[in-house]
Amino acid sequence: MKFVAFTRELQGTGASRRLRIAGKVPAIVYGASAAPVQIELDHNAMFHALKKEAFHTSVLEMELAGETSKVVLRALQLHPFKPLVLHADFQRVDATTRLRKKVALKFINEAESPAVKLEKCTIERAVTELQVECLAEQVPEFLTVDLGGLSTGKTLHVNDLTLPNGVKVLTRGFKNPLIATAVPIVEEVIVVAAAPAPVKGKKGKK
Repeated sequence: MKFVAFTRELQGTGASRRLRIAGKVPAIVYGASAAPVQIELDHNAMFHALKKEAFHTSVLEMELAGETSKVVLRALQLHPFKPLVLHADFQRVDATTRLRKKVALKFINEAESPAVKLEKCTIERAVTELQVECLAEQVPEFLTVDLGGLSTGKTLHVNDLTLPNGVKVLTRGFKNPLIATAVPIVEEVIVVAAAPAPVKGKKGKK
């Protein structure tokens, strides 16, 4: 993906506030043995780009002052309740840059699995993303998790994933973290208590 940035001359809290009012996003780009540069981006273009997973995980092409460089999104500050991007950090990368990035998991073939199709199970996802380490240009947009072979009581773990060349999953001390498992559906049984028989009153003597 490609985006356009502009050099930001004014800095500070007041200048950033004025930029946001004008529909711009204050940002910074750093790394690759070059000095950090304060930049600004068009807010609407940035907001729509953030809806795409690739903008968060892929290597991006940033055009700045007529030159194009490769960067990755490293940090993002959003307004707590308004649809506003407040600030963004980008890191320059090259062929030798190694990154650690969180990558989303894409689950496929759930409906075709024996667990769902034949055994009336549900598949519970333990995680929806994983942190990976690799060269910048090897960062995948997502990791595919094939659920097609899951059956009752079976599980999928990190070691079961087919990873792209050069990509390593960081498990943070866990040997082989759980990804997904097939769980039988527990049918709810509703017990209806029988209504008590009416009590016949005794007839009094005349």
